[in-house]
Amino acid sequence: MKTENQNFFQKVYEVARQIPFGRVTSYGAIAKYLGAARSARMVGWAMNGAGNMPEVPAHRVVNKTGLLTGKHHFDGINLMQQLLENEGIQVVENQIVDFEKHFWDPFKELGTEP
Repeated sequence: MKTENQNFFQKVYEVARQIPFGRVTSYGAIAKYLGAARSARMVGWAMNGAGNMPEVPAHRVVNKTGLLTGKHHFDGINLMQQLLENEGIQVVENQIVDFEKHFWDPFKELGTEP
């Protein structure tokens, strides 16, 4: 099971690495793209482990409504918000403003699943 999770996590990181600057996606959108629509929580676990991987922009992955639910996994009080704001994404009370405008859908952007 551990190897299976590691492979899934690697696939999650591959998708996350492709999220463009100034865009965000959701845990569920990544899970759905990977053919595991009910595994949004597992995508969250993968993102929690991406803190020591600067090449994985974990700050660009939020919940399905644009809420910064993973912010407590970042160093510093508001680091996730600061990283998003540095990319031109406005955040108010841990919520991305105009979430739909910034949303990046792996299915639309990357085509078929990996």
